[in-house]
Amino acid sequence: MNNRDRWKVYKGMSVMCFLAVVALTVVQRGSINIGAPFVLSRQARMDGFGGVEPEAALDKKRTPSFWKVGKQQSKVKVSARRQQPIDNEQSRHRTWDVTSSNCSANLNLTRQSWFTSLGDNFKQFMLYRHCRYFPITFNHPEKCNGEVYLLMVIKSVATQHDRREVIRKTWGKEQVVDGKKIKTLFLLGKPLNEAERANHQKLVEYEDYIYGDILQWDFLDSFFNLTLKETHFLKWFNIYCPSVRFVFKGDDDVFVNVKNIVEYLDSSSQEKNLFVGDVIFNARPIRRKENKYYVPEALYNKNAYPPYAGGGGFLMDGALARRLHWVAGTLELYPIDDVFLGMCLEALQVTPVKHNAFKTFGLVRDQNSRLNREPCFFKSMIVVHKLLPSDLIHMWNLINGELVCAQRVELL
Repeated sequence: MNNRDRWKVYKGMSVMCFLAVVALTVVQRGSINIGAPFVLSRQARMDGFGGVEPEAALDKKRTPSFWKVGKQQSKVKVSARRQQPIDNEQSRHRTWDVTSSNCSANLNLTRQSWFTSLGDNFKQFMLYRHCRYFPITFNHPEKCNGEVYLLMVIKSVATQHDRREVIRKTWGKEQVVDGKKIKTLFLLGKPLNEAERANHQKLVEYEDYIYGDILQWDFLDSFFNLTLKETHFLKWFNIYCPSVRFVFKGDDDVFVNVKNIVEYLDSSSQEKNLFVGDVIFNARPIRRKENKYYVPEALYNKNAYPPYAGGGGFLMDGALARRLHWVAGTLELYPIDDVFLGMCLEALQVTPVKHNAFKTFGLVRDQNSRLNREPCFFKSMIVVHKLLPSDLIHMWNLINGELVCAQRVELL
């Protein structure tokens, strides 16, 4: 190879090296320029989901991994909900702020003479009466996002999966009626005994994983703790639901005609301080110890309760629910939740309204009466209490089938 040929080879290799260097520089700069928008885009997505990537925020869709979800992952989900941006000066109040359930018994009561005469269940209630709020296990503040016209809130317990399932398939399904958005939530405490906590709680977790409609707090789900369920919901509502117009609150064994609720609210002239249901006036405290609703004079020494609505189902406006939260904090807890709410209404100087379309003892008191199984009467009601899941779905299918009634009972 002569000098001229060598020169051509060197020249070609130099050009190739130069092109390689230029190409490398372009690639590096390009990766830098592309990387920055990618980081910003990822950060934007994280901001939108409260600090969690969309894949994590939507992990409810990944069913196979549910049973292996650990405590750390659960905390991430709660954190994601709590870090969502909040408007206005009330932002510091827009989260559930109770993180510990450490609550000691008030042993000073044990030295009182009247305390020793109480039954064990009332002693337990009095010792922990001052424990007002507990941590939240399942939280769904997103239920109140947007313009929610009516929030359906149902008291339930961990073991009653069948009742909740039937309600979701019938009157409790989330829907829009006459352009009005309706949402549904179930209120639960902690299962009462160890066997339920080991088994039913896992089912509750899976149920909430599927439907996302359970509020659960870390207190035992006992009869006397129904008042805690009342105060916890009112606090939750005050925090997360600033724009919900109306609230229906009831038990998980009731039949509800949602269309009749909407019709009633549309026709009602009373929107402020609206509280309507099957109201009981001049009820006397029960002093027979064998009765479920027995209350000793040491706990309540008056001759009559204030007016209160039967807990099977009642309706109130959102503004009143927020006021009830604040006044509830000023009163001593009472072991009967219906009566406690009546005490709160009395403190606010609000008289609940009795309406004949709310039947919290069945259509008629005689449980064997044929009227309690007459679908045309159910069609005219707002609430009918005491239906088993099988009866509820049967009545729902009758009313929403080809039912023809001679005339409608005018109760609305």
